Amino acid sequence: MNIVMNRDGLPLPHGRGSVRSRGPVKYPIAYLITFTTYGTWLHGDRRGSVNRENNQYGSSFVAPAPYLCRKERDNLKNPKFLLEKSQRNLVLKSILQVCKFRGWLAHAVHVRSNHVHIVVSGKEKPEKMMADFKAYATKAIRQSNNSIPTFKKYWTRHGSTKYLWTKESLASAIGYVKNEQGEMMAFGTIYKQSPERK
Repeated sequence: MNIVMNRDGLPLPHGRGSVRSRGPVKYPIAYLITFTTYGTWLHGDRRGSVNRENNQYGSSFVAPAPYLCRKERDNLKNPKFLLEKSQRNLVLKSILQVCKFRGWLAHAVHVRSNHVHIVVSGKEKPEKMMADFKAYATKAIRQSNNSIPTFKKYWTRHGSTKYLWTKESLASAIGYVKNEQGEMMAFGTIYKQSPERK
């Protein structure tokens, strides 16, 4: 079942262009996908966090809630995971390889020590894209010499999938990912599309 989203990233009501419509699925220009390393940016964090209700590009973060942050910290399955420089480069390479393989356009990918931002275009749901990025990044980390075998989890359960419907929002998201993250760490793009392999 395909769910068509409006410009705010919300499902359209039943009717023309909606779940029950048999017309083509309309995809946004791009997505801003963000996910964090495990245990480093919990809900309730003082920096703010994103949940299902605050998941649109430009929307405000969830307010800090120390009690929620403590509760989540107490339930961690392994220590928090921070990406070292070599691991950040591995994660960047794996994300760009996924984009090339799937035929997606990576407008901007910035791998930080505790989170990853990806501005990507493709005819796919962003949750599927995020799952692929995490899976291949995990495989790359585990195969490297820097892997921590006792870790069960490297990434948070989900992340943020913001829909970018206009050229302006795309340009703004690229600028945010590239220039507003502090000192640049592992950054890359890939614009050449190849057909998705079956």
